[in-house]
Amino acid sequence: MQPPYRVLGPCQALRTDDGTEAALRGARLRALFTALAAAGGRGVGTGALIDQVWADTGPAEEHDQDRTAALQALVGRLRRALGREAVAAAPGGYRLAGDADAVDLYRFERLAAEGAAALAAGDPAGAAALLDEALGLWRGPALADLPGRDTDPLVVRLDQRHTQARRDRFAADLALGRAAEVLAPLAALASVHPLDEPLQALRIRALRAAGRPSEALAVYERVRTGLADRLGTDPGPELRALHAELLTDGAAAPTEAPAKARPAALPARLTSFIGRDDELGALAADWDALRLVTLTGPGGVGKTRLALEAAETYQDGPVHLAELASVREESTVAAAVLSAVGARGTHVWHRASAAEGDRDDPFAELVEHCAGRRMLLVLDNCEHVVATAAALAETLLARCPGLRVLATSREPLGVPGEVVRPLGPLPLGMALRLLGERGAAARPGFSVGEDRGAAEEVCRRLDGLPLAIELAAARLR
Repeated sequence: MQPPYRVLGPCQALRTDDGTEAALRGARLRALFTALAAAGGRGVGTGALIDQVWADTGPAEEHDQDRTAALQALVGRLRRALGREAVAAAPGGYRLAGDADAVDLYRFERLAAEGAAALAAGDPAGAAALLDEALGLWRGPALADLPGRDTDPLVVRLDQRHTQARRDRFAADLALGRAAEVLAPLAALASVHPLDEPLQALRIRALRAAGRPSEALAVYERVRTGLADRLGTDPGPELRALHAELLTDGAAAPTEAPAKARPAALPARLTSFIGRDDELGALAADWDALRLVTLTGPGGVGKTRLALEAAETYQDGPVHLAELASVREESTVAAAVLSAVGARGTHVWHRASAAEGDRDDPFAELVEHCAGRRMLLVLDNCEHVVATAAALAETLLARCPGLRVLATSREPLGVPGEVVRPLGPLPLGMALRLLGERGAAARPGFSVGEDRGAAEEVCRRLDGLPLAIELAAARLR
């Protein structure tokens, strides 16, 4: 049974008198309801409510009488929407009637804690049931209707506990012998949290349990390198012990056929990945179902970066990146892709040879190389050679059943079976986070909180485009 007050996603509420869904119309009314629900039945002072409900307009001058009167009017509207008894007076403010379990975020925290306890007690089936109920309460970002959610410590706590609950749920599946089933979603979550050592350890254990020790060792090496590059630290005791176990397993079974290991064919990223977690998770979860996915959007929206992060989650074979931005003639596309997949050790493809141009089937050599192999081919920046890129993708997908293609382009390829995933601007909260992180790298000590209004204006003027925001952040030096 769903709790009557829901703020794990767009806010929803049930009336106290008849149990029907309340009509919460207007951003300020939804913000007030969310602020009260977040308190879990505790009283919230008038000043604190004003700060939360009008967080997007800057601080009021000592909470002037107009703002206080506006809050009182909102409380009246909320009582009419929920039922008069739903909002009670509290010393110096108001509270939402009911206990904490009437609010989905507090019920989530209780169920997640009980699930973790069941897992620790050796009851993975019970843990799975509790964690499924807890995770089923999430419908979107926590406190989505609160204007100041991006800097709210409760949101940070909930996001951390959400990740922990997902991690515990995967651990329960692993304990129940379902390692192969969790590899794809676990890889997606691990790619979003590359420095979460317990999560990475769980992924390595799942690969090991699924009979893929070589991939487990490759993941460990990527984690070790990431920790060294970003934090200047070594893996902790849990990861080091797991690494030693993997090496011991390999030494004890020298005749075991090696698992498919994906070569490091992708360029290393020098910055963290921000703002496309939902899109990344969707891509990582769909590798088994989709043959061709095209990420579309304007220049600078982050298509290439998302493609590279998504490609890291592909585990069924090698990944090959064909960067087509520097290809100037459509007749050289096939040669560029041949070089990318390693079919030609050395090949000058900026100018097509006469022999290549005369071939009846310009993709024959590619088909010969890719047929019978399982791999992911990333075709990056297809827009200026879209006709040939589309023909190449259609030919390879039809004749190489183990191949999958992830393309980036400002327009779709138009190939049968293509799934188009358009990327839009970053939401304001993510844009601010990106500006803050990149700005702090350029100018130590920088924080968007210094002048949030100016930071928001910068992000709006740059249309939320990640590349434009990163270039602006670099100028903070």
